[in-house]
Amino acid sequence: MAAVEVEVEVEAEKVVAELRERCATPASLLRDVAAAMAGEMGAGLEKEGGSRVKMLLSYVDKLPTGREEGLFYGLDLGGTNFRVLKVHLGGSKKHVVNSESREVSIPPHLMSGTSSELFGFIAGELGKFVAEEEEGTDMPNGKKKELGFTFSFPVRQRSVASGTLVKWTKAFSIDDAVGEDVVAELQTAMVKQGLDMHVAALINDAVGTLAGARYYDEDVVAGVIFGTGTNAAYVEKANAIPKWEGELPNSGDMVINMEWGNFYSSHLPIYEKLTSGMYLGEIVRRVLLKLSLQSGIFGSIDNSKLKTRFHLRTPHISAMHHDETPDLKIVAEKLHQILEITHTSLETRKMVVEICDIVARRAARLAAAGVAGILMKLGRNGGIDNQRSVIAIDGGLFEHYTKFRECLESTLGELLGEEASKSVAVKHANDGSGIGAALIAASQSR
Repeated sequence: MAAVEVEVEVEAEKVVAELRERCATPASLLRDVAAAMAGEMGAGLEKEGGSRVKMLLSYVDKLPTGREEGLFYGLDLGGTNFRVLKVHLGGSKKHVVNSESREVSIPPHLMSGTSSELFGFIAGELGKFVAEEEEGTDMPNGKKKELGFTFSFPVRQRSVASGTLVKWTKAFSIDDAVGEDVVAELQTAMVKQGLDMHVAALINDAVGTLAGARYYDEDVVAGVIFGTGTNAAYVEKANAIPKWEGELPNSGDMVINMEWGNFYSSHLPIYEKLTSGMYLGEIVRRVLLKLSLQSGIFGSIDNSKLKTRFHLRTPHISAMHHDETPDLKIVAEKLHQILEITHTSLETRKMVVEICDIVARRAARLAAAGVAGILMKLGRNGGIDNQRSVIAIDGGLFEHYTKFRECLESTLGELLGEEASKSVAVKHANDGSGIGAALIAASQSR
């Protein structure tokens, strides 16, 4: 091996060693993060704006029990597509008798048009779906159809079925909708379409995940999203919420939408930036760029692709991380296709896999610490009563990135300890945000 090559290897190893050290997440650090999360949760319940974690009241005080019966609808708007769905619930014996859904793309011009255009389009598509689905089915006469609305944008909720839009995120910029009640906007649009439907609940995807899983399992205490972004919702005792004004609900419970993406503590910067699918690929890209500039390990390449922000996505790093071919062929393909890096040695490709592993493992371990923080806040992190606690998790990162999921689960076990782990389960809750909305509409109409 030429002296130059050895020097390149040494410099590259330094970059990886520094990353390994700075991304280390020993159990002691994770326990501190969990305790800080539980502390912030308490502070956020104490008073409005009292914490980095918003701890918003969802006004959902009744979750599905599995005994609900009838036809209910869901509308899930969280990005460039929305989904409409219908579920027929058959009570505790039959549960979901059947469900139908349809995904609709929103024409780009409607994302920056007016509020009435957007909601008019949505109500129109919902009307078509209802009309087609109703052919040949008998609807109870005179009974208004109930709809649950999952709206994954920041809203200030006023009651279970009203909330004003704080701001748009993603690709939307409809100025006249900001500050308006999104349920009223949708309700108005449905009336214009001649659609006799009542919005029974406005929720977000984390609350939907919690509801969808709770329908099948009464021990579910939290719904968590690890996808492009991350959030969590959990069931809190209403009398443990000092900022709650007004009468306590009969159920004695209140679902809290944590909005935990902004959480940070003395131990780590912003939580969402370290744990969500939006950012993991970007973190790896930055490390690979540093590796290229400091060591020259990729040879004399044009770094323009490597310098393009968000050019490397989390599905790409997942594919490289899970590469089990003996010569890491998939890593070579991805480096070539996405970053125009060719002729890498097997050693270099192994280094790339290790970088993916360091970044994804840190994300998963911090994700587990957040979940442990919720269990700590609820006193379910190893209490004497051994009450069973189920955490329902949804989102593409958890569902598709196997090593992330496995690491999250094993880390949670490590943090809880052998005894407490026996009474805590993590479940993948598929499509909570869609079916969860319809199920909350059902539980509200009881």
